[in-house]
Amino acid sequence: MKLYGFGQSRSFRCLWALEEAGLPYEYVNTKLRTEAEDPESAKHPSYLELNRQGKVPTLTDGDLVLTESLAILNYVARSAPESGLLPYDSMKAYARIDELNSFVLAELEQPLWSKGKHWFALPEEHRIPQMFETAKFEFQKAVNTLDHLLGDGEYAIGKRFTLVDIMLAHTFNWAIRFEFDVPDHYRALRDRHYERPAAQRAMAIVS
Repeated sequence: MKLYGFGQSRSFRCLWALEEAGLPYEYVNTKLRTEAEDPESAKHPSYLELNRQGKVPTLTDGDLVLTESLAILNYVARSAPESGLLPYDSMKAYARIDELNSFVLAELEQPLWSKGKHWFALPEEHRIPQMFETAKFEFQKAVNTLDHLLGDGEYAIGKRFTLVDIMLAHTFNWAIRFEFDVPDHYRALRDRHYERPAAQRAMAIVS
Protein backbone atom coordinates (compact mmCIF):
# COMPACT_ATOMS: atom_id res chain seq x y z
CA MET A 1 0.00 0.00 0.00
CA LYS A 2 1.04 3.58 -0.62
CA LEU A 3 -0.50 6.52 1.25
CA TYR A 4 -0.18 10.07 -0.01
CA GLY A 5 -0.69 12.57 2.78
CA PHE A 6 0.17 15.87 4.36
CA GLY A 7 0.70 16.75 8.00
CA GLN A 8 -2.32 16.54 10.29
CA SER A 9 -4.88 16.80 7.52
CA ARG A 10 -7.49 14.08 6.98
CA SER A 11 -4.66 11.87 5.72
CA PHE A 12 -3.36 11.62 9.29
CA ARG A 13 -6.33 9.47 10.34
CA CYS A 14 -5.40 7.06 7.53
CA LEU A 15 -1.75 6.98 8.54
CA TRP A 16 -2.79 6.32 12.13
CA ALA A 17 -5.00 3.44 11.02
CA LEU A 18 -2.15 1.90 9.05
CA GLU A 19 0.05 2.03 12.13
CA GLU A 20 -2.70 0.48 14.27
CA ALA A 21 -3.22 -2.25 11.68
CA GLY A 22 0.45 -3.12 11.37
CA LEU A 23 0.25 -3.34 7.59
CA PRO A 24 3.28 -2.65 5.40
CA TYR A 25 2.96 0.66 3.58
CA GLU A 26 4.86 3.54 2.04
CA TYR A 27 4.06 7.10 3.06
CA VAL A 28 4.47 9.83 0.45
CA ASN A 29 4.51 13.39 1.77
CA THR A 30 2.44 15.42 -0.68
CA LYS A 31 2.66 19.20 -0.69
CA LEU A 32 -0.52 21.26 -0.69
CA ARG A 33 -0.94 24.79 -2.02
CA THR A 34 2.25 24.64 -4.06
CA GLU A 35 2.91 25.08 -7.77
CA ALA A 36 2.09 22.26 -10.18
CA GLU A 37 5.69 22.16 -11.42
CA ASP A 38 6.82 20.72 -8.08
CA PRO A 39 6.90 16.90 -8.47
CA GLU A 40 5.74 16.54 -4.86
CA SER A 41 2.79 18.88 -5.32
CA ALA A 42 -0.82 17.71 -5.13
CA LYS A 43 -1.33 19.84 -8.26
CA HIS A 44 1.31 17.95 -10.25
CA PRO A 45 -0.20 16.12 -13.26
CA SER A 46 1.05 12.75 -12.02
CA TYR A 47 -0.81 13.18 -8.74
CA LEU A 48 -3.94 14.53 -10.40
CA GLU A 49 -4.13 11.27 -12.31
CA LEU A 50 -4.72 9.59 -8.95
CA ASN A 51 -6.80 12.29 -7.27
CA ARG A 52 -8.57 14.74 -9.56
CA GLN A 53 -9.29 17.12 -6.69
CA GLY A 54 -5.62 17.57 -5.90
CA LYS A 55 -6.24 16.79 -2.24
CA VAL A 56 -5.07 14.24 0.32
CA PRO A 57 -5.39 11.47 1.29
CA THR A 58 -4.94 9.05 -1.56
CA LEU A 59 -4.30 5.35 -0.97
CA THR A 60 -3.13 3.01 -3.70
CA ASP A 61 -2.95 -0.75 -3.42
CA GLY A 62 -2.16 -2.39 -6.73
CA ASP A 63 -4.70 -1.01 -9.18
CA LEU A 64 -7.03 0.18 -6.40
CA VAL A 65 -7.13 3.94 -5.77
CA LEU A 66 -9.10 5.43 -2.86
CA THR A 67 -9.39 9.16 -2.18
CA GLU A 68 -11.85 9.41 0.73
CA SER A 69 -10.47 9.08 4.24
CA LEU A 70 -13.29 6.96 5.67
CA ALA A 71 -13.15 4.57 2.71
CA ILE A 72 -9.43 4.22 3.35
CA LEU A 73 -9.99 3.56 7.05
CA ASN A 74 -12.52 0.86 6.23
CA TYR A 75 -10.19 -0.72 3.67
CA VAL A 76 -7.27 -0.75 6.10
CA ALA A 77 -9.43 -2.20 8.87
CA ARG A 78 -10.80 -4.95 6.63
CA SER A 79 -7.30 -5.74 5.41
CA ALA A 80 -6.21 -6.36 9.01
CA PRO A 81 -9.22 -7.85 10.82
CA GLU A 82 -7.01 -8.94 13.70
CA SER A 83 -6.42 -5.27 14.53
CA GLY A 84 -9.98 -4.88 15.80
CA LEU A 85 -10.37 -1.53 14.04
CA LEU A 86 -13.55 -2.88 12.51
CA PRO A 87 -14.60 -5.57 14.96
CA TYR A 88 -16.36 -8.65 13.69
CA ASP A 89 -19.40 -8.21 15.86
CA SER A 90 -23.18 -7.93 15.69
CA MET A 91 -25.22 -6.07 13.09
CA LYS A 92 -26.13 -3.59 15.81
CA ALA A 93 -22.46 -2.81 16.41
CA TYR A 94 -21.90 -2.29 12.68
CA ALA A 95 -24.89 0.03 12.58
CA ARG A 96 -23.48 2.08 15.45
CA ILE A 97 -20.11 2.32 13.71
CA ASP A 98 -21.79 3.53 10.52
CA GLU A 99 -23.94 6.02 12.42
CA LEU A 100 -21.05 7.56 14.35
CA ASN A 101 -18.72 7.75 11.36
CA SER A 102 -21.47 9.35 9.28
CA PHE A 103 -22.14 11.85 12.06
CA VAL A 104 -18.48 12.80 12.34
CA LEU A 105 -18.23 13.45 8.60
CA ALA A 106 -21.58 15.17 8.07
CA GLU A 107 -22.00 17.14 11.29
CA LEU A 108 -18.92 17.34 13.53
CA GLU A 109 -16.31 17.87 10.82
CA GLN A 110 -18.37 20.07 8.51
CA PRO A 111 -18.05 23.38 10.42
CA LEU A 112 -14.30 22.80 10.85
CA TRP A 113 -13.69 22.57 7.12
CA SER A 114 -16.13 25.43 6.48
CA LYS A 115 -13.96 27.64 8.69
CA GLY A 116 -10.80 26.33 7.06
CA LYS A 117 -12.03 27.12 3.57
CA HIS A 118 -12.98 30.68 4.48
CA TRP A 119 -9.85 31.13 6.61
CA PHE A 120 -7.13 30.06 4.17
CA ALA A 121 -8.13 27.47 1.55
CA LEU A 122 -10.40 29.42 -0.80
CA PRO A 123 -9.17 32.25 -3.02
CA GLU A 124 -9.43 35.47 -1.04
CA GLU A 125 -12.25 36.86 -3.19
CA HIS A 126 -14.44 33.89 -2.20
CA ARG A 127 -13.80 33.97 1.55
CA ILE A 128 -16.56 35.11 3.92
CA PRO A 129 -15.02 35.65 7.38
CA GLN A 130 -18.47 36.45 8.80
CA MET A 131 -19.33 32.76 8.57
CA PHE A 132 -16.91 31.92 11.40
CA GLU A 133 -19.66 32.55 13.97
CA THR A 134 -21.99 30.26 12.03
CA ALA A 135 -19.34 27.53 12.05
CA LYS A 136 -18.94 27.99 15.81
CA PHE A 137 -22.70 27.62 16.28
CA GLU A 138 -22.86 24.51 14.08
CA PHE A 139 -19.95 22.88 15.87
CA GLN A 140 -21.50 23.45 19.29
CA LYS A 141 -24.77 21.96 18.05
CA ALA A 142 -22.92 18.88 16.79
CA VAL A 143 -21.04 18.49 20.07
CA ASN A 144 -24.29 18.63 22.03
CA THR A 145 -25.75 15.92 19.82
CA LEU A 146 -22.64 13.77 20.15
CA ASP A 147 -23.08 13.83 23.93
CA HIS A 148 -26.32 11.90 23.38
CA LEU A 149 -24.86 9.51 20.80
CA LEU A 150 -21.86 8.40 22.85
CA GLY A 151 -21.89 6.48 26.07
CA ASP A 152 -19.59 7.18 28.99
CA GLY A 153 -17.10 4.41 28.24
CA GLU A 154 -13.47 4.76 27.30
CA TYR A 155 -14.20 3.89 23.66
CA ALA A 156 -16.94 4.83 21.20
CA ILE A 157 -17.95 1.21 20.50
CA GLY A 158 -17.97 -1.30 23.31
CA LYS A 159 -14.72 -1.92 25.17
CA ARG A 160 -12.24 -1.74 22.31
CA PHE A 161 -10.47 0.85 20.19
CA THR A 162 -11.96 1.08 16.69
CA LEU A 163 -11.75 3.30 13.65
CA VAL A 164 -14.54 5.43 15.17
CA ASP A 165 -12.12 6.45 17.91
CA ILE A 166 -9.60 7.51 15.28
CA MET A 167 -12.27 9.61 13.56
CA LEU A 168 -13.34 11.28 16.80
CA ALA A 169 -9.84 11.93 18.18
CA HIS A 170 -8.57 13.33 14.90
CA THR A 171 -11.61 15.56 14.44
CA PHE A 172 -11.36 17.00 17.93
CA ASN A 173 -7.64 17.57 17.41
CA TRP A 174 -8.59 19.46 14.25
CA ALA A 175 -11.16 21.48 16.22
CA ILE A 176 -8.59 22.44 18.85
CA ARG A 177 -6.08 23.49 16.19
CA PHE A 178 -8.77 25.60 14.51
CA GLU A 179 -9.57 27.34 17.79
CA PHE A 180 -13.06 25.93 18.39
CA ASP A 181 -14.46 25.63 21.90
CA VAL A 182 -13.91 21.93 22.66
CA PRO A 183 -15.33 20.66 25.97
CA ASP A 184 -12.84 19.23 28.45
CA HIS A 185 -14.13 15.66 28.15
CA TYR A 186 -13.50 15.69 24.39
CA ARG A 187 -10.07 17.24 24.87
CA ALA A 188 -9.38 14.36 27.24
CA LEU A 189 -10.62 11.89 24.60
CA ARG A 190 -8.21 13.41 22.09
CA ASP A 191 -5.32 13.29 24.54
CA ARG A 192 -6.04 9.71 25.62
CA HIS A 193 -6.16 8.29 22.10
CA TYR A 194 -3.24 10.36 20.83
CA GLU A 195 -1.11 8.74 23.52
CA ARG A 196 -1.49 5.36 21.81
CA PRO A 197 1.82 4.07 20.38
CA ALA A 198 0.40 3.91 16.85
CA ALA A 199 -0.73 7.54 17.01
CA GLN A 200 2.68 8.58 18.33
CA ARG A 201 4.42 6.75 15.47
CA ALA A 202 2.16 8.40 12.93
CA MET A 203 2.77 11.82 14.48
CA ALA A 204 6.54 11.26 14.29
CA ILE A 205 6.21 10.60 10.56
CA VAL A 206 4.43 13.88 9.82
CA SER A 207 6.33 16.07 12.30
